[in-house]
Amino acid sequence: MQTTLKISGMTCGHCAMHVKKALESVRGVKKAAVDLESATAVVEHKDGVTVGEMAASVSEAGYEVSA
Repeated sequence: MQTTLKISGMTCGHCAMHVKKALESVRGVKKAAVDLESATAVVEHKDGVTVGEMAASVSEAGYEVSA
């Protein structure tokens, strides 16, 4: 499965890497591609991984997933 998330709070490349690592730490996430310019993350994951789980990990890293 693939999910695109809107991420707020990123200001630099380091932020994007931090979000990528946070997303990839979620059990069932295969990989994440984070784009600073568009403030989005495209996440490849197994069925059963919820947006809530991904959002919680991003939030713990200091950023937010917005609708």
